[in-house]
Amino acid sequence: MKIRVATYNIHKGVSSIRAEPRVLALKQAIGMFDADVVFLQEVQGKHDLKAAKYGAEHLGHKHWPAAAQHEFFAGESRHLHAAYGMNAIYDHGHHGNALLSAFPIASQANRDVSDHAYEQRGILHCVLHTPHGPVHCYVVHLGLFESGRRRQTQALISAVQETAPNGEPVVIAGDFNDWRNTLSDELRNALGVREAFDEIGGNSALDDIMRKLRRKASVTPARTFPAGLPFFRLDRIYVRGFKVETAEVMHGSLWAKLSDHAPIVASLTLA
Repeated sequence: MKIRVATYNIHKGVSSIRAEPRVLALKQAIGMFDADVVFLQEVQGKHDLKAAKYGAEHLGHKHWPAAAQHEFFAGESRHLHAAYGMNAIYDHGHHGNALLSAFPIASQANRDVSDHAYEQRGILHCVLHTPHGPVHCYVVHLGLFESGRRRQTQALISAVQETAPNGEPVVIAGDFNDWRNTLSDELRNALGVREAFDEIGGNSALDDIMRKLRRKASVTPARTFPAGLPFFRLDRIYVRGFKVETAEVMHGSLWAKLSDHAPIVASLTLA
């Protein structure tokens, strides 16, 4: 089975400069991934202030849909199924992680991994019903502080060990905020996962040698932040039970206008 996945922090559906609404453009951009499963972070489930300002006819166009963002993205697209994990709640709305899937979502659960009161974080776990059996998907958005990320990583490891036993296929993707890349080895050792960019390469003998050398060293994820000129390696796709055929970061002026993060898209084959 081949499956194409993407991960994208959409910055609550507004641009990183002046916070202009980008929800309609984001829906079109997500369609460009041609992905079966999309892992989304900072998804606005509700925002009354933005809805009041942009939901009506604004400059001749409606820029803020009435539906929650994940429902809007899933509507009239190949992603017929959507799940949402509400993490941050405030007076005028809430946001969290979401999953869009072309496969039916057999079950979903959101685990609170908030490390302190000022950063509400969660892990959204969805089990997809595919023609080749269940696939476990975990949408992740870890905190800004390294000590908190370590505790949240332990919670992620526990969640996967408890809910995806016996080596069942796993995809973990999202915004790890792990700019110093201190968590990859821990995840690899505990869960048997690999990061997407550690897997790709050519077919020559030299490529094989380089891949073996990389596996002995730390994984080097892709640069995804800031989207306009990516420097920090914040976003990841980890897999178990899949071979990574291709992986790429979506660069260019289009992506720089939509969010502060650049998305990652990977093509996988069930091992």
